[in-house]
Amino acid sequence: MTESKNPETLALHAGYRTDPTTGAVAVPIYQTTSYQFDSAEHAANLFGLKELGNIYTRIMNPTNDVLEQRIAALDGGVAALAVGSGQAASALALQNVAQVGDNVVSSTDLYGGTWSLFANTLKQQGIEVRFVDPSDPENFRRATDDKTRAYYAETLPNPKLHVFPIREVSDIGREFGIPLIMDNTAAPIICRPFDHGAAVIIYSTTKYIGGHGTSIGGLIVDSGTFDWEAHPARQPLLNQPDPSYHGAVWVEAVKPLGPIAYILKARVTLLRDLGPATSPFNSFQTIQGLETLPLRIREHCRNADAVTEYLSRHDEVAKVIHPSLQGGEERRRADAYLTGGYGGLVGIELKGGLEAGRAFIDALELFYHVANIGDARSLAIHPATTTHSQLTPEEQLATGVNEGYVRLSVGIEHIDDIIADLAQALDKAVAVKAAA
Repeated sequence: MTESKNPETLALHAGYRTDPTTGAVAVPIYQTTSYQFDSAEHAANLFGLKELGNIYTRIMNPTNDVLEQRIAALDGGVAALAVGSGQAASALALQNVAQVGDNVVSSTDLYGGTWSLFANTLKQQGIEVRFVDPSDPENFRRATDDKTRAYYAETLPNPKLHVFPIREVSDIGREFGIPLIMDNTAAPIICRPFDHGAAVIIYSTTKYIGGHGTSIGGLIVDSGTFDWEAHPARQPLLNQPDPSYHGAVWVEAVKPLGPIAYILKARVTLLRDLGPATSPFNSFQTIQGLETLPLRIREHCRNADAVTEYLSRHDEVAKVIHPSLQGGEERRRADAYLTGGYGGLVGIELKGGLEAGRAFIDALELFYHVANIGDARSLAIHPATTTHSQLTPEEQLATGVNEGYVRLSVGIEHIDDIIADLAQALDKAVAVKAAA
């Protein structure tokens, strides 16, 4: 096949053409636990990292491999690792470079589950996460010390929807030898963080990539451009002997295989030891979604733009949160980094406050009330009482959530039907406000 960089083509062809045995065009589901070795020498070479290949499905699988190759091609990376969920991807991405006594500097603008992971679980494991306001990129520099191992942020933070300053923070990080890890879950295709200096991308494939609400999954993608050797004291887990792998020094051990030290270490140590593997069936389902992602994301963006315009004119909507409505530096970042559209998420605050918001959610008929984003179908939720309910009120405000905030994940239904559902639900919310 002629080499292509166009996402519509890569989403269908990267990493796989046909099954060499049967000629099957669809990616097979390799529902197996293990794999026959060619010889004792072949087995030893695989376990010794002298060559790459299949050993055990907890660590790698041919169906998963196609998904990994395809997303790496779409993002312009060198390799990827499929795991069991987006939360697993976030955790492993940081645990791959940080250990007890180390710290990570993270944006405050995060999904509630990620905030809980960082503020509680990683803390219990001895990794400190320092939260800073990303509106000033220099806050990352100010929070950095000798034990800082990574920066972390979301491209299009859910639910604040203020686009992260990728280039500005990645440039700061590279001065220190600190990689910027970007959660690009809400902006696949429309943003390419590697083009702006990010070192690693993570996804919850459960969202837009899968797109149909059928399969949980996550991905870690390695850019292959971060120089892990430049600051060995800053990145000890990649530059010092690893006792879990016979004293391998990762930046040295993988040189014959390419610039994949980071992602290979994640695969053969963390995925091997902690075991958050994704199933081949879920990867197969995710591949089906990925094949139409470039087309779906256009419709998500187009419909969300129309919903934003409609809601901005509605008398009972106090505020609409969407990148297209932002100004100043926030709008500049949105236009600089979201080159394929402003995304499918829209936030609203109703004049009737919490009770009107609840009435609005309950009155929706087309929109599903679920704890997810990125489905082909339209979704809605009240984050303060669901996805961000584990956070304190102060933490909720830091992430962009107040008690009246409703998040819409606008689907690919006909726009007239989407707006009609919003209109009737808003009418019922107005009735609740009037009755109060």
